[in-house]
Order: sequence, then structure tokens, then C-alpha cells
Amino acid sequence: MPIWTLFGLIRGKATTDWPLGGTDHGQDGTRGFPRLHIERCAPGCSECVAACLPEAIKLEPASEQGARVSIDYGRCVTCQVCVEVCPEGALESSTDWAFGVQRREDLVWEQALASSDAQEVRAGIRRYFGRSLHVRHVDAGSCNGCESELRALNNPYYNLHRLGVFFTPSPRFADLLLVTGPVTYAMRDALMAAYEGMPEPRWVLAMGTCAVSGGVTGGGYACANGLEGILPVDVYVPGCPPNPAAMIGALLLLLGRMPQRVVRGRLRD
Repeated sequence: MPIWTLFGLIRGKATTDWPLGGTDHGQDGTRGFPRLHIERCAPGCSECVAACLPEAIKLEPASEQGARVSIDYGRCVTCQVCVEVCPEGALESSTDWAFGVQRREDLVWEQALASSDAQEVRAGIRRYFGRSLHVRHVDAGSCNGCESELRALNNPYYNLHRLGVFFTPSPRFADLLLVTGPVTYAMRDALMAAYEGMPEPRWVLAMGTCAVSGGVTGGGYACANGLEGILPVDVYVPGCPPNPAAMIGALLLLLGRMPQRVVRGRLRD
């Protein structure tokens, strides 16, 4: 008997009940996206803007509410440098990692928070894929950080198959195209070939900050700004890289089996 089989029999079930039940998502203590407390910002201060390498933080014209800073979580790589340089504590570390959204604009922090502004899943997707989903992954120039987290989805703890989600090597059997990386020019034709080889109806998920916006290399000499202007994206999952629980949440969001928790850059409880 292989030692790992014996070890499994001794330890018993290792798979978490989350998200079907319980709260053990395996991400306790995970550092997530920085939170902004706009009321603490000092007049004339732009330390966070200057320190943000992917240009996720920008100064905006003052509004009636006095907002002057915006954060695009679709560009944020969660490096926490902005938190370290902020002299007023307006930016602080958080454990906010569940940032899957269906509209790109919901990744941009805004001063006002609407009560019910989340876009609903496309009509009919639950009818087609309510019980299962087959995913074709394409690495479009990733550093492989997202891939290391993707591999964890099939380990005994997360066991993605229990949720009816499966990876397939062929786009002809895929319902969803999952893309990582900023879409390098060398990979663009291969990405388009995978997308065009998928049967209708088909969906696209941008996994990681690079796929959402291009990340720190977006718009450079070798790559585009992620999937922007290349493919129609149905779900965006920022993070550098997003953790396995965030990926599961995004997949179930697409299937209509989990609600969207982020609206206008704010995480709802």
C-alpha cells in the first residue's frame, strides 16, 4: 500500500465543506487588498500614488463628498507598499480577498456605495451549466503564480470536482475559457484559437491582475493590457495571485451559485 494512501486512511476526510457548508475556506489570515479610509487623507498628500508601481491608485478631482483618491483593484497586486508609505493611515491591510465581479467597473473604489448595483449572471447560464462546468485554461504569459494556485484547486482540501467543475485539455469540450497572464503578443494567436475552438455558449474568466488589466507589465513592448479589448470577459478575479478560495468563489459566481460580494470596490459582508 502506498504511504500516502495509508496516511489518508489514518487522517480521514481532508476536504473542506466550504462553500457548500461551514466557513473553513482555508484563507484565515490571508492578506488581501488594501482598504481605503478616504476621510483620513491629508490635503496635498500623494505618497501612495507615487509608490504604486502598477498605477492602481490615482488622484481624482475633488467631488462634493471630498473624494480625491481612487483605487483600481483590477490593477492592484496586493504588494502593500501603499499601506507602508501612507503617513496618515488612510490605507490599511485587510483580509479582503473575495473580489470576483462580473463588471470591470466594480473593481474601482468609489466614494458612494449603491445598495443593489451588482449585475446578475447572464440569463440561461444556470439552465445550461447549473450542475457542471468544463474549463479550458490558457496561460497567456503568466509568471506562473496563478498556475500554482490553480493547481491547489484539485488537491484533497479544495477538491474542485465535488462542485461539478472540471478542467479539460481541449477547447472543444470547454464551456469556460480561464485566462491567466497579461496576454503577450506571442500568445495572442494561441489564445484566440482556443476561444474560437470553443462551442457556443462560451464564457471567459480573467484570472489574476495581469489578465484583468495587464498588471505591472501591461501595455509594454511585449504584451497587451490583459484581456481588455481582446475577448469579452464575464468574470474578473484580481489578485497577484488570487487564492484558491477566491477562484472557487468566482467560478460559482459565474454559475449563479454564489452572490457577488464586491460593488464599486467595496466588499460586502
